[in-house]
Amino acid sequence: MSEIILMSDPQVAAVPVHECGEPLVDVRRGPLLVDLRKQDDSDAFFYLREGVLERLLQAQAHLPAGLELLVVEGYRPPALQRRYFEKYAARLRAGQPGWTDEQIRSAASRFVSPPEIAPHSAGAAVDLTLVDADGRELDLGTPMNATPEESAGACYTDAAGISAQARTHRQILGRVLTAVGLVNYPTEWWHWSFGDRYWALATGAASACYGPSRQGAYE
Repeated sequence: MSEIILMSDPQVAAVPVHECGEPLVDVRRGPLLVDLRKQDDSDAFFYLREGVLERLLQAQAHLPAGLELLVVEGYRPPALQRRYFEKYAARLRAGQPGWTDEQIRSAASRFVSPPEIAPHSAGAAVDLTLVDADGRELDLGTPMNATPEESAGACYTDAAGISAQARTHRQILGRVLTAVGLVNYPTEWWHWSFGDRYWALATGAASACYGPSRQGAYE
């Protein structure tokens, strides 16, 4: 995957899912720091597939001294994923009234996955960043969840033009997460996943092991 393959690409949807039945577990049970900016009444964002959480704990153990992972969002219910996608698509459509539906869908998928294949709705994806020993977020070049328009493309993981310090922080984050098997969505430096369709395509796995998960599967 030397070129960026977007979530809307038919190659992603074509990956089969062989659901393993692994539960969603509460990230707060362990030592990871969890940010509350995405908190809602359901507490959905606190949850990840068990195997994803285990890998994050392994990744944290390999960070340089004085650095920690900060989890911002994990599981996202399908209805919420659909609202996010449709809202962002509407913004793009307003700004580009001449674009076709397919152009809108493709552009929207740079920032929000189409609902039917969304890694977050499988409990397979996590949005996260790095903090120092005092819990202060490090500079990774853009605020988390900055759109391609807002950041002039600096949200792309390999974007040019960010500071040397931000580049180093992205490399640290990428190194520890890649080492435990997670893959990055290249248009969002903060988005990493394991076991979903995008992960399968990126790694050459024959199938995904996590499909869309029900909110009631929390443990």
